[in-house]
Amino acid sequence: MAKTSSRSQRLYVWCVFWSVLISLGVLLGLWQWERAADKRVLIAAREAAPLVESPTDTPQEGSELHLQGVYLARHTLYLDNRIVDGRLGVAVLTPFRDSFSQLWLIQRGFIETGPSRAAPHVETPVGSVTVSGEWQVARPGGPLYGENKEGIRLQQISLTPWESTLPAFTYTGWLHADQGEGVFTPWWEASVMPPSRHLGYAFQWWGLALVAAVVMVLGGYRLHKDRLTGD
Repeated sequence: MAKTSSRSQRLYVWCVFWSVLISLGVLLGLWQWERAADKRVLIAAREAAPLVESPTDTPQEGSELHLQGVYLARHTLYLDNRIVDGRLGVAVLTPFRDSFSQLWLIQRGFIETGPSRAAPHVETPVGSVTVSGEWQVARPGGPLYGENKEGIRLQQISLTPWESTLPAFTYTGWLHADQGEGVFTPWWEASVMPPSRHLGYAFQWWGLALVAAVVMVLGGYRLHKDRLTGD
């Protein structure tokens, strides 16, 4: 009797264990399926984003903006460790006051520095200029190992480093400039994983859930036979 009870317990534990794995695979697959739908909406929104001349309202993510104003050159900082075509350098970040006295952060493009840790320096146009580019809404960056600001270099793009030296930026984000005076080599591209990749992950999880179901049935059948034999 004790042996039969032990075999029944093994069958129960077996089924519970594999049922949990199957449920996890199904849920993760559904999560990736929903992420694919979200990415389709995001891509459609970016493609439909407007072209805006001198905006005075919060820009939509991905909008193409044309701004006229002046660079605040002495507040320039540099986004560290950018690589373009195998060349190491920095991206130039300069605050910009437009013709409506709105304050923007302009990512002006890439300049090569090589491995040198000397302070970067660029020439900045004086007087009224026009710049164009894509608007990116500010979001939390990845993990940081140490301080974000090291001298005039930043490890992550953020509005925070200017809080002590300038009034608040008018909008929470930055313009990735690709045309205009004072613009260098464009390097930034929006990082949006295609929906197809999320769908691939979804089918992988569901495939693993199916394999787990087969293992559960076959193993459970064998344990059930062993229990009957023990009886």
